[in-house]
Amino acid sequence: MEVFEPLEEQPTTSDALLSTGRTCSLLLLLVLLAWATGQPFLFPSLGPSAYALAVTPSAATSQWQRALGGHFFGVVSGLLAYHTIAPGLSVTKIPPAMSMPGLQLVAAGFLSVALTSFAMLRTDLRHAPACATTLIVGLGLLTSALEAGIILFAICVLVVADHVLPTTGVEEPPQ
Repeated sequence: MEVFEPLEEQPTTSDALLSTGRTCSLLLLLVLLAWATGQPFLFPSLGPSAYALAVTPSAATSQWQRALGGHFFGVVSGLLAYHTIAPGLSVTKIPPAMSMPGLQLVAAGFLSVALTSFAMLRTDLRHAPACATTLIVGLGLLTSALEAGIILFAICVLVVADHVLPTTGVEEPPQ
């Protein structure tokens, strides 16, 4: 198994620029919303989702249903795990080693990924970046109902932008 594509199969500079532009274009409205409102309309798992939608549009995991469903499960699972196991804690303030708060946080993160993975697999709504979303929530970074709504709204905006913007020339080769 080769790690890299043969040189003749790698994207051209033009295709790479087009796909990079499309990835960034998918995020542009969310960047502006985050800046204008001061709300978390831009969060780490949106980058991988935008990249997947831009670079692998025909991949099964890039279908809009899977992007929405996966992130939905990520948010719900993260909220459930966090509010059950680690309410009030956040990874932004790391607890001491071997402490009960530390155990609660890592357990919430672990459970959120487990629940999200199970839900995505059982419903065939697999979208890997949703496992990052569930950790964002499960580790106490975005845990309120408002923040959960913002995450889901942001995913909807990303999916709509994906349908509105034209596709580009780069498509990752099959594995």
